Amino acid sequence: MPFTEGAFSANSFADVAAFSGDATPLPRSLLDTILASLDDAKAEAVVDIDVAAKTPIADHMVICTGRSTRHVGAIADHLAKDLKDAGFGAVAIEGQPACDWVLIDADSVIVHVFRPEVREFYHLEKIWAPDPEPATGRR
Repeated sequence: MPFTEGAFSANSFADVAAFSGDATPLPRSLLDTILASLDDAKAEAVVDIDVAAKTPIADHMVICTGRSTRHVGAIADHLAKDLKDAGFGAVAIEGQPACDWVLIDADSVIVHVFRPEVREFYHLEKIWAPDPEPATGRR
């Protein structure tokens, strides 16, 4: 791969592998693995919230929706399998029997998978969203 200015992508790991000619895929970050797994499982309305400055329990909170209880359970199962296969180990899962709201604790990332009505009721995005910028100036 000849070097040309601007030829490198935003993913520096992929660039290093491509530039060195190494065909072995480099490990993905935990968050990247989670987001890719949710995309593969057809999770809807995926939101990633950086909560590192708000709480010591996690760095990121990912919230998504499944179309039905069966889809919510399938998303959680798919994510747990993908994380284990990627070398992140087993994750703690809560709420899987009912599958209205399934919480997956993946260490520094907490994933919430909701049915649409339950997500709308709890509206976690509003609770954990970044603080709005303070108003400046006088009225």
